[in-house]
Amino acid sequence: MDVVEAAILREIDPAELGGRIRAARVAKGWTQTDLAGDLVSVGYVSRLESGQRRPNAEVLSGLAARLGLPVDQLLRGASAREHDEIRLELDLAEFAFENGEAIEAESRARHAIDRATSASLHDLVERGRFLVARTLEQQGAIDEAILQLEPLVTAPEGGILKIQAAIALSRCYRESGDLGLAIETGERVLEKLSGTPLDSADESVQLAVTLAAAYSERGDVGQAVRTCRRAIDKAETLQSPKARASAYWNACILETKQGRIREAVPLAERALALLSEGRDGRNLARLRTELADMQLRLDPPNVEAAHEQLAKAAVELHTSSGGAIDFARHSLSRARALLLEGKYDEARQLAAEINEAVGSRAPMLAADALAVVGQAWGGGGNFAEAGNAYRQAVLVLTGVGSDREAAELWFELAGLLEGVGDMESARSAYRSAAASAGLRSRPVVRLDVESRQEI
Repeated sequence: MDVVEAAILREIDPAELGGRIRAARVAKGWTQTDLAGDLVSVGYVSRLESGQRRPNAEVLSGLAARLGLPVDQLLRGASAREHDEIRLELDLAEFAFENGEAIEAESRARHAIDRATSASLHDLVERGRFLVARTLEQQGAIDEAILQLEPLVTAPEGGILKIQAAIALSRCYRESGDLGLAIETGERVLEKLSGTPLDSADESVQLAVTLAAAYSERGDVGQAVRTCRRAIDKAETLQSPKARASAYWNACILETKQGRIREAVPLAERALALLSEGRDGRNLARLRTELADMQLRLDPPNVEAAHEQLAKAAVELHTSSGGAIDFARHSLSRARALLLEGKYDEARQLAAEINEAVGSRAPMLAADALAVVGQAWGGGGNFAEAGNAYRQAVLVLTGVGSDREAAELWFELAGLLEGVGDMESARSAYRSAAASAGLRSRPVVRLDVESRQEI
């Protein structure tokens, strides 16, 4: 150890040095006993790592040798060169992610995390974990993504990355059906942002509209509308295309959920124009798919315009970070368009493929696809197969929690079952729709009809 390193050792915060020693040990997969060897006691290693002891030059040199690291790295952290290499690895992982290469992106990000952990580069570790979570979400592994995101959101400190993680976590909770946690996450982080400079960031607006989406899914339409309007007001003051696009997008979704399709379409088109100014291909494709769905729900449906949006969305999904669920939703919109054109065989085949692809990962989407399969059978005159598809959709939907979207799909299935003459299943579906919407009957006097005497 040279004179400069000896001086650093005298002045360094023992907790900082201990953290680097521990990170290097963990990166090698060693226990404290493995590191101690015959050099020091296990208890001494424990006190070093907790910052309760400052090692002398001889001990630090010995520990560095056992870890296979230069003393300078333990004293200074990573070299500037290593920091740049890890950051470049994460940049390449992000590039792969944005181009739809989720598996490659995850591999690169995990490798960068290992290196950053060894070098005690906490900021790069967190960036890597967030990127791993995004790749997992893209691959449809929602529960695994949640496990990566939760520590980032609950950490005591954090800037923009923490807000981004909260947006992703709330969205993942919502997609997994846990609306309570989706709302609690958004509310908690927004409350902490209030009054801080970060409250004026684009990400703050995006978190607010993500929260509004969760309110809407739960059926709290009034709260969703108020939250979204506040987000629009804030976005307009920021003059940020990204923030304004997020606000208008969610406003159009709320209008759609309330059945005001004609009012929703201009909001979606406005959001689309703003998003087109940036490079967010995945969200641009998702919004085009939403707009196509709205155009299909107009009276009369504008199928040609929907096909045009879906064609553009397909290109954007394949050249961006679009995930399995994004592709499935896009395909379902295409199937609906084919159904409206009377192309029943094509619509049925495509919807069946969607059901097979998403399975239990996205039960709402799977049930929706089965409903399209049934309608395609019915359109072709095969009502028996239509009824079978609707009943399969009922079985899938039975495991879904209660929220507004589930209630709407239950209600739609009830009408479809009624249309093929399965009245018993239709009545059951109507009851499920009411229960999902939160309707409960009041106590009533039950009449025994069979024993009632005629007067």
